[in-house]
Amino acid sequence: MSLFPEPLKIPDFRAFWLARLATTVAQMAMVIVIGWQVYDIARRTMNVHEAAFQLGLIGLVQFVPLFLLTPISGWAADRLDRRHVARAVIGLELICALILFVATWTGAISLPILFGIAALLGVARAFAGPALGALAPNLVPRELLPRAIALSSTAWQTGAIAGPAIGGLAYDAAHYAPYAISAALFAFSAACLFLIGPVPRTVIEPGKPLQRMAEGLRYVGHNRLVLGAITLDLFAVLLGGVTAMLPLYARDILYVGAQGLGPLRAAPALGATLTAILFSIYPLKTNVGVKMLAAVVVFGAATAIFGISKSYPLSLAMLALLGAADMFSVYIRQSLIQLHTPDEMRGRVAAASTLAISASNELGEARSGFAASALGPVIATVAGGVAAVTVTLLWAWLFPELRRARTFEPPDEPPPSEATVVSDGV
Repeated sequence: MSLFPEPLKIPDFRAFWLARLATTVAQMAMVIVIGWQVYDIARRTMNVHEAAFQLGLIGLVQFVPLFLLTPISGWAADRLDRRHVARAVIGLELICALILFVATWTGAISLPILFGIAALLGVARAFAGPALGALAPNLVPRELLPRAIALSSTAWQTGAIAGPAIGGLAYDAAHYAPYAISAALFAFSAACLFLIGPVPRTVIEPGKPLQRMAEGLRYVGHNRLVLGAITLDLFAVLLGGVTAMLPLYARDILYVGAQGLGPLRAAPALGATLTAILFSIYPLKTNVGVKMLAAVVVFGAATAIFGISKSYPLSLAMLALLGAADMFSVYIRQSLIQLHTPDEMRGRVAAASTLAISASNELGEARSGFAASALGPVIATVAGGVAAVTVTLLWAWLFPELRRARTFEPPDEPPPSEATVVSDGV
């Protein structure tokens, strides 16, 4: 009897899972150090409000390339071999890690370099989300997809726990060390992706690329369940996200410094990981829509409490709770989107979902940084949490399809597709 959960018994999915885990650890180790370096460099010559504005800018420069490239990246994930796209993206992230390693090692690190690498990471994320998101369903049978999504989320969230801890500890040892570790992990991830063999999938017909790009957005617009699920996450996290403010809270509100920042950054991922592990063992099956809406309300409430907390243990607890609630919502949303979308559309729909996620994360970081600069971090964070709860209640009314979703399966099978089924070569 295998010790692996059922999807991990499949070698290709196991390689995919390891690649995602290694990539996430590397990304999070880089992200926490980039955020700290930006804020630390800015605070040498700026006050808290001006430095918070710089944190907002770092989110904005990651979002802009993703926004511009999303139509192309979704089309690429449906037209090209998704494995090749993912490998190229990991290669770009490896180059970014090496540049930051050299710049930090030589003492040349500066705000322009950090902002430039952040923009390149935005390019990488634009292509990674659709390619990896659309590849996973090709690796497991349909009936295992909800569990595979939970396991994939577990890999991401485990990496999100380990990454900040590794980044923080390595940064204390040597400021360039997190980037060296990230580069090694990106290389390992690329090697895992090369282990994934040819997989059968549907591809869109060649020609008229602009029309094919637009088809994904039209599909999302016409499928109200998918549209409601994507936009709920967009606005809730856009308004209620707190990750950009963690360096500020660590340094100037909770007074725990760089060492305390690592646990703050990892706490949401810890709550999310425990939730994802639970769902990989006991998949959610009933009343999924209402439970997703309730989870987003909890996310907003926990964000507001974190905003007013001056207790480090309470702040950690609220971050873990909002991470668990966010994972609850993500698990349901991704399962609904994947199972309600035909395979030949998954890349373009995943691109739309990635754009929404990036808007809620990177653009949310910009929003929180600019709001903290104008209103102060506490007022901005509390108001964001309250706004997330308000948006959830509004979406429950605007999109009754969310409330009515009882299971992940569509009520009717999708009509036969005219796309071609192929097996990608190595």
